[in-house]
Amino acid sequence: MSYLPLILGLLPSFAWLVFYLEEDPHPEPKKLIFEAFLAGAVSTFIVLGAQTLFNGWAINKGIASHTFLSFLFLAGIEEFFKFGATWIVISKNRNDFDEPVDTMIYLVVVALGFAAVENMAAATNAGELAFETTTLRFIGATLLHTLSSGLLGYYWAFSLIKIKKQILVFGFILATLLHTIFNYLIIKYEPAVVPTTFLIIFAIFILYDFEKLKKIK
Repeated sequence: MSYLPLILGLLPSFAWLVFYLEEDPHPEPKKLIFEAFLAGAVSTFIVLGAQTLFNGWAINKGIASHTFLSFLFLAGIEEFFKFGATWIVISKNRNDFDEPVDTMIYLVVVALGFAAVENMAAATNAGELAFETTTLRFIGATLLHTLSSGLLGYYWAFSLIKIKKQILVFGFILATLLHTIFNYLIIKYEPAVVPTTFLIIFAIFILYDFEKLKKIK
């Protein structure tokens, strides 16, 4: 068995993990970061089961695959379980969840664990094209997961500050839409210049939100 596809699959997540953790003004405990990453990885398999059930349901309801509506449901499933995994991790470690920016940090780490499993599967299936697949996913799917989860984390922080669950729901809708639009663009446009440009532009706004939260104590 070749371990190269597995290693290549992990690289994008680890690269983005280093980037985001360097942006954290007060580093989180390494043990908790590992737990969040692992929770994200485990949630991938739960999501796969949920999406399989949805696909079966969608066929019965006449919802065609690779349409905006199907992408919307599938993206919503991923965002829901990534958030759920994050909530489970922090609910057991509330003493370390003490700054608004932590919502973005932990959601992004969970998202990177989730993306790592997806990347390893993609690199394994790509065979000789594993390196090219990994490179594309670094600026594509992996970045997407960090941005959609980061966006949800931003609104989650303000929902806690203002004690309004509606803000969290709004953030979930926006994160799902971001995820959906990217997936839809990937299918509609070849090469992936349009969806990649879309992500890079959106990344600027997410990083700005990150900086805003870092200033709130």
